[in-house]
Amino acid sequence: MKVKTEDLTDHALDWAVGRALKLPAPYWYSTDWSKGGPIIEREEIGIRRNAPCSDGRQWEAFGSITAKGAGYRWGYGRTPLIAAMRCFVASKLGEEVDIPDDLLPRDYGSQTEFHRETA
Repeated sequence: MKVKTEDLTDHALDWAVGRALKLPAPYWYSTDWSKGGPIIEREEIGIRRNAPCSDGRQWEAFGSITAKGAGYRWGYGRTPLIAAMRCFVASKLGEEVDIPDDLLPRDYGSQTEFHRETA
């Protein structure tokens, strides 16, 4: 299913990052700095607090003028890593990504941003 890059989170976002990197198995890029951090550094993605702002856009990420790959793309998210990984995916795969249905919540389409359930 086609999903806007700005709406990707959790497994779907990590899968899209893996696809952009051309890797077969995704890691937790959007939650693990040891996985997402090197991408941010290599792609020269800047991150800053976006406050005050609406829910889900607390952080913004952008490619620097000299960015190697993320130039002129922006990503927003509730965490710095989510924002940066959305920026990266948008720069490599575009504003929409075809995500396998099994990575999307059953009620996807009735919400704009989907999240992993937390207890």
